[in-house]
Amino acid sequence: MMVKVTYSIFLAFCLFTVKVGCAQQESQDLIVPEDSMQNLDDIVSQKSSAIIEYAKNFLGVPYVWGGMSPSGFDCSGFINYVFKGFGFNLTRTSYGLAELGKTVRLSELQPGDLMFFKGRNMNVNRVGHVALVVDTTDGVIQFIHAARTGIRIDTFNKSSYYVPRYIKSKRMDYIGY
Repeated sequence: MMVKVTYSIFLAFCLFTVKVGCAQQESQDLIVPEDSMQNLDDIVSQKSSAIIEYAKNFLGVPYVWGGMSPSGFDCSGFINYVFKGFGFNLTRTSYGLAELGKTVRLSELQPGDLMFFKGRNMNVNRVGHVALVVDTTDGVIQFIHAARTGIRIDTFNKSSYYVPRYIKSKRMDYIGY
């Protein structure tokens, strides 16, 4: 009987020690050094900058409804083509793209974020257009997109066309790709 009690105490002690050791290891694994967060921010910045520079290569390419190539793009075709060059496999439509990523406020926009707008019909409240933010210096938001006149960069702030059509903005997961 004494052997069973001693064995039970020993077994309980071993299980407790292993469990505490695992819990300590798990909590240590959750600690992310501050410099690692900076490294992640640097990776995101580098990827978004590369995507933006690549997108600028297509300035002046004509608008083609349903277009997904350098011979002509529509808005979501342009975003898809640019991001595909960096390993992203995105949904084809602007309203489908609007469901991806993390929603961000206009005041939080960064280069590489996507902006979503109503299409030409102001009476419809669904996404009909998408653009890629290229600059936010001093709060001035510039984006590249496939407009009816072709791929161009426009300024959002005080735009009589885009401000009333704005719906939301999204931040893509640049780390996962």
